[in-house]
Parts: sequence; structure tokens; C-alpha cells
Amino acid sequence: MMKGVKDRISEPIEKSLLAFASYDNAAAERTGYSNYSYWGSTFRAFLKNRVAMSLLIVLGVLLVFTIIQPYLPSQFESNLVINHPVTGIQMMNVQPGFTNVVETAEEGTLLIVTPWEDEEWAAVSNLLATIPGRKEFTLLEYGADFCKVEYDGQTGYVKNDFTTKLKLPEDYENTPYKAKSNLAVKLYTAPKEMTNNKGNELFVKKSSLEIRQDGTAVTVGKAELRLLPDTRPFLFGTNNAGQDLWAMVWSGTRTSLTIGVMVAIFQAIIGILIGVLWGYVKALDRLLTEVYNVIDNIPTTIVLILISYIMRPGVTTLIFAMSITGWVGMARFVRNQIVIIRDRDYNLASRCLGVGTFRIIFRNLLPYLVSVITLRMALSIPGAIGSEVFITYIGLGLPVSIPSLGNLINVGRKLLATSASYQLVFPTIVLSIITISFYIIGNSFADAADPKNHV
Repeated sequence: MMKGVKDRISEPIEKSLLAFASYDNAAAERTGYSNYSYWGSTFRAFLKNRVAMSLLIVLGVLLVFTIIQPYLPSQFESNLVINHPVTGIQMMNVQPGFTNVVETAEEGTLLIVTPWEDEEWAAVSNLLATIPGRKEFTLLEYGADFCKVEYDGQTGYVKNDFTTKLKLPEDYENTPYKAKSNLAVKLYTAPKEMTNNKGNELFVKKSSLEIRQDGTAVTVGKAELRLLPDTRPFLFGTNNAGQDLWAMVWSGTRTSLTIGVMVAIFQAIIGILIGVLWGYVKALDRLLTEVYNVIDNIPTTIVLILISYIMRPGVTTLIFAMSITGWVGMARFVRNQIVIIRDRDYNLASRCLGVGTFRIIFRNLLPYLVSVITLRMALSIPGAIGSEVFITYIGLGLPVSIPSLGNLINVGRKLLATSASYQLVFPTIVLSIITISFYIIGNSFADAADPKNHV
């Protein structure tokens, strides 16, 4: 048995069965490295977090909408004070709604047309006249809410409530009879008050009216009576200056996010640079430690207040005030991480091989700091917005002419116990979404970027 095997081994091999293997330099290089990708592993771990991904989508949609909102159709300008076209009264504290239609007038409703030049819209009300106080009129029909009366040749309706104080006889249901009011009362064309308390007249398209020569009009079919000669709604209502709160909130969000992002970028650049030098270059450790102790012992609030008080209020001032001390936290975290890993074997080997300091920092050290840097930057944005809210609260923030979440919340908090509390609710909701989203997304990405969590 063994002899047969040896005989076969000793037999010559045909040359046609043999061929030289080709050399592939790229394939040879790949055999020396793992197919592991740090960033690929980081993003795969982050994508598995459904809560963070959901909030990332929400935050992305909010950011995109904030940018494109002014260019969408049917948008008011953020600083535009909206006045009633006829009376000039500011449209203050209009309640939020999906339409500016106050009510719908049935077909055949008699309305009074107010002289006002417009090709498409008519200003109308159902106010016939005003009866002076203690003037007699004939009460034709008694009603619990409205009484039908005749005055000076005009027949209409007056409100029957404690404000009018109608002087009626004891047998008040036995009409007609003479009556009067202690106060002036308004005479309406119908037993309903079709007036806009923001400026009396409402507006209706002329195509829905049959306008007469005597200044009256009759509705042709159902007619929508609107607050303004405009189809744009006040989705978030208006503020106490007559400005559209919807436009103000998104304009304020853009301003606050600009401040937050710029502060986060400046804090990251300064903090990473100083933190890396502080932790890696041992000769600078004592000097930078003393600088840190001096700056850290000055309350940030005091610095914000002083800079905001000295400089002219504005976006640039706030960014400068928050960045001048905000880098300290980032620098401390970076320095602590650098100290932990700077003397590990692979860094010592790199120095022995003559690798430059900056190459060691960017190739060996910074990848380990991505989680810390990401978390700090993610928290800096809502933190900066919160600081802007605080500075505005104490009266040193942005001027009222520049909408911001701080300005809106500062105004809205004064109206919390009133019917205009929505002016606090909407900007607070937007601020909460931004703060919670950045916090959760930052923590999730920091965990995903931590090399300890990679396998």
C-alpha cells in the first residue's frame, strides 16, 4: 500500500498542469488589513436607534421648513404689522385658526356696504345705525336676545341684554309699544351681530354680493365673511402688535438656530484646538490649566450680562458673548481624553518612528474624541438658545425688531393667564422639540461613535 503511493508521488507531473500565479499588488495589500470601517460601524450602530432616527427626521423636517417657510405661498412677513384696511386698527390677539372666515352669511342676507375701494373685496357689516341713549323707538317684536324695532324709518334689531338696559313696560311681550335705552344701542339688519371686534367691518368677495345703489347689498348664495380681504389664515394667531405669529415663530426659529449653530461651531473649533494642545503638549499643561481656572471661576451669566450690556444688542453680540467662555467645557473634556490615550503604545510607536505631532493628533487621537465632540456640540445648540432666552428675559437680548424664540417666549410669558396664552405655547413647543431632539440625537451618536461599543 505504501509502496504504491510512493510510486505515484515519484511519477513526473505534466507541465501543462502547472501555471504561475499572477501577482496583484492591491490584493496583497488587502490581505494585510481588516475590512473594518470606523465610520461605517458608527453609522450602522446609530441607524439601529429608532428613537434617535425618528427625532433626526423630525428635526430635519423642522430645519428645512424653517428655511423655506418665507418662500412658501400665502405667507405674511414676520415684522409686518397687520392693520384693518378700513379702520386702521391693528389686528391684535386674533385667535389661531385654519381660516380667517368669521362666519357664513346665508343667501339673501342684507348687509351694509362700507365705502372702500377694492376691485375684488367689499367691506360689509349688518350695522344699520346707532340709536342714541334715551331716544324712543318702536319695539315691534320682543326677543330674549334681540328685539325687532323701528327707528327713524328703519327696521332692524337691537340686543336685549344688561349692557343695553332697555326700558320696557311690565307687559313687554304685548307689542308694539314705545321703548328706549339708557345707553346708545346699535341697530342691526338681522338678529345677529355680524361685526369684527378687531375693526367692525368684515370682508366678502364682491362676486358673492348683489350691491345696490343705496349702499346695501344682498348675498347671492352663501357668502364667507372674513377678518381681512385676504384668504390667508392666522395659523398661530396674531400677537399684541398685530403681527402674524406663524411667521414670527419661524423667523425666530431661524434666528435662534443661527445663534446656536454658530456658537456650537466656534466653541468646537476653539475648544478642540486648545484641548488637544492642553492635553498632548505637556509643556503647555500648567499655563493652560491656570487660564482655565481663571475663566472657569468667572460665572458665565456675569460674562453674558456684561458683554450684552457693553456692546450693541444683536446676533453678533450674542454669538461673541456665548463663544468667549463656552469653549472652556469642550477644552476640558478634550484635554481629559487626550491625557488618557496620549501615552498608549501606538502613540509611543508613532513618535519613535518620527511621525509628526499633527499627524498623531489627527490620525491617532481625534477619532477617539468624536463621541465627546459630537455630544458637546449637540448640547451646545439648545444651550445657546436657552442662554439667548435668558438674556432676552432680563432685557439685554435681541431688540424686538429681530424675532427670536427668546423674544417670543419673553412676550408670551406675560400673557400666560390670558386668552392670548397661545403666544407662549407655540414658540415653547418649537423650542422643546429642538432641545429634546438635539439632546437625544447627540447622546445616541456619541454612543455609536465610541470605539468601545464597536466590535
